[in-house]
Amino acid sequence: MLPVLMYHGLHADTGAPGRFDPVYSVHPDNFARQLDWLCKSGYRSVRFNDLADGGVDGTACGRRVVITFDDGDVSNVEIALPLLLERDMVAEFFITSDFVGEPGMLDIDDVRTLARHGMGIGSHGRSHRFLEDLDADAMELELRESRARLEAWSGQRVDALALPGGRGGRRELVVAAALGYRHLLGSVPGPNRHPGGGWIERIAVTRKLSDAHFRQLVRWQGMTPWVVLARHLALSIPKRLLGNAGYDTLRQRLLRQRPLRERLP
Repeated sequence: MLPVLMYHGLHADTGAPGRFDPVYSVHPDNFARQLDWLCKSGYRSVRFNDLADGGVDGTACGRRVVITFDDGDVSNVEIALPLLLERDMVAEFFITSDFVGEPGMLDIDDVRTLARHGMGIGSHGRSHRFLEDLDADAMELELRESRARLEAWSGQRVDALALPGGRGGRRELVVAAALGYRHLLGSVPGPNRHPGGGWIERIAVTRKLSDAHFRQLVRWQGMTPWVVLARHLALSIPKRLLGNAGYDTLRQRLLRQRPLRERLP
């Protein structure tokens, strides 16, 4: 089993630097406490390239955990990086390349800083558009350009992709693999007990997630995983009925904020 944790920004409140999200902005104190629990519980953070043969075989990996961040919020370098380094931990940062340099987001020097300190740099698309909504040429351009920019900025090979919005399936997987992406991450919750040739499952860490529920999700034990899976299944229904754009608009209205793409100048 290999738990892969999905974070976004780390914000104490709405006034903190970066792009606050009422669901996905984790309080820095909670993040620090989660890292401490992982260390005390014997988990060792790894990058995907650290895993044997580039795989995610939980049996071979033992008590390992992959920590990931999506989008490229400035808190990734200002808050997450120091907390990780204090504990000799690593993480994978999936960056939307068009967001780099925008207010509240990482700039090019920040991307270089993450790479210089041993963190992984991955693609989260070029514009954060949902890949399954794009035609084949537009999707390929999103993945090619994002990867080229991130490799130029970081000096690293970029071979991991996290689906923007977690939206995509077989078509997106095939195209990404053909372009050279080796590690393909979705947002379906799970423990990666049976890794294979599909999307890697991830565990979303949200602002209101309690310490007890966090521990159950990492261990994939107790009732919390079942609640998370049921919620994911329930949300798939309005996504199918409304389509990605319609669902995203509805979600943001319920949260009383504009979509991330629209919040950027």
